[in-house]
Amino acid sequence: MTGATLVHRPRGQASMRRLRSALGVAVLALLAVLTGCATVPPNAGQDPRDPLESFNRQVFEFNEGLDKVVLKPLAQVYDAVLPVPVQECLSNGFSNLREPSNALNNLLQGKGAEAISDVCRFAINTTVGLLGCFDVATRMGLEKHREDFGQTLAVWGVGNGPFLVLPLFGPSTIRDTAGIGVETVLDVNFWINNVSVRNTIFGVRTVSFRHELLKADDLISDAALDKYTFVRDGYLQRRRNLVFDGNPPRERDPDDEQAEPKASETPGRAGAPPSGSDVNPSSAPKPAQ
Repeated sequence: MTGATLVHRPRGQASMRRLRSALGVAVLALLAVLTGCATVPPNAGQDPRDPLESFNRQVFEFNEGLDKVVLKPLAQVYDAVLPVPVQECLSNGFSNLREPSNALNNLLQGKGAEAISDVCRFAINTTVGLLGCFDVATRMGLEKHREDFGQTLAVWGVGNGPFLVLPLFGPSTIRDTAGIGVETVLDVNFWINNVSVRNTIFGVRTVSFRHELLKADDLISDAALDKYTFVRDGYLQRRRNLVFDGNPPRERDPDDEQAEPKASETPGRAGAPPSGSDVNPSSAPKPAQ
């Protein structure tokens, strides 16, 4: 009996590997077909924020195909199978895993009080909140922050760079892409030694995040004549809002630039930031003299 088990187990594992490989090839083939259908308008790349638009649209279509084939169906099953309290528990728990990153990035941005608040949130929700299942800290008056290393780079004076759509990750910029590697290391999930547990958490976390976006699908479809442009503009606006902690300065319109004298011609008046760009928030540390 033991010998037979030892003989058949490797065969079963090999069969499963072949099946997964075949499914992977089929999915990639389907995605390649969907990506080949990407429509690139003749004026692509003329927006100064998005000089890589032709490339970005191809990657965007690839991600859309992956979403239609894999992620959205999984999110719909997730929504249908799990009770709402369980969904909320998982969402809170995954959000709690980001608190160390929020704390460190707030500290790097010179916001010590917010960093301390994030550490307290993580301690309270991990213990009293049962590994983050319940957001006890918010009920206690500790505000939830959303900070990442891309925002920290912005506070340090690093510009946005061109808009960039990443395979699997989605909308980004050159600056935010540089911050992804740092964010991966700052995430608590990265430090879990058990590979199976770490990958399971990552998979369920991805599906949970996609589930939270299900309600936005119809809104985007109804509001957007061009989904790519809608997503790009929404992403850039949201990131700018996050960099300035919800209070970004007004962007100068081209008509205003023609009607008003330049900053250098107006003594004692600071010029407004150029349209579509990030500038240092008032809390940004000044460079060493």
